[in-house]
Amino acid sequence: MAGTAVPGRLAWQLASVAAKRQETPRVISLRLESDAWAGHLPGQHVDVRLTAEDGYQAQRSYSISSAPEPGVLELTVEDIPDGEVSPYLTEVLQPADRLELRGPIGGYFTWTAADGGPLLLVAGGSGVAPLMSMLRERAAAGSDVPTTLLYSSRSWDEIIYREELERLAADPTLRIVHTLTRSHPADWAGYTRRIDAAMLAEVAGALLPGSLAYVCGPTRLVEQVATDLVTRGYPPAAIKTERFGPTGG
Repeated sequence: MAGTAVPGRLAWQLASVAAKRQETPRVISLRLESDAWAGHLPGQHVDVRLTAEDGYQAQRSYSISSAPEPGVLELTVEDIPDGEVSPYLTEVLQPADRLELRGPIGGYFTWTAADGGPLLLVAGGSGVAPLMSMLRERAAAGSDVPTTLLYSSRSWDEIIYREELERLAADPTLRIVHTLTRSHPADWAGYTRRIDAAMLAEVAGALLPGSLAYVCGPTRLVEQVATDLVTRGYPPAAIKTERFGPTGG
């Protein structure tokens, strides 16, 4: 199993697109295959590099959303308007095409079943991708560690992995809580605002010994949630964060 990796010491490799799946109107998942891929830890990411005919190169980082598996990985990509990389991945790239990638990268924002819990996962938008890798690994490992995912999306149609999350939630030790911040179905009975301290208090409940928190999403959300968790009594060392900004296209 791959662990922490330093980008400057990693070689670029080619991966073939085995499948392309539409997650939401603006988000796709790419299933990639590479004989050189040794696996990853849930929460790690890769660099993807595109090279134009004139030699110009553009590079972006994407979290791995699949559970660890040699030879296979999955990336979930949101189409960023005017982006250099994401429009190609979401609109142009097709099965059997090849991508240049480097990784896995990162050893801080990772979780395996051996790390235990309880787990609190908090995501905003496409920040759910590395947390989905953790949930898929949890299911594959048969872990029953108590886990809660609090997931903020703009609307019902923009919930990434919505149907799979519903299936995973059949596990009584996994709780999935959604909040929809811009629009919601007429019969929606869940949260309809951005994640705040009151919501965290209601969803996270009492702090249990050994609790771990992973927060991923836009910078504003991540910083606010981390602050609120510390206020609630989470030790800072038990809170791991990963953020992204508007330039990740």
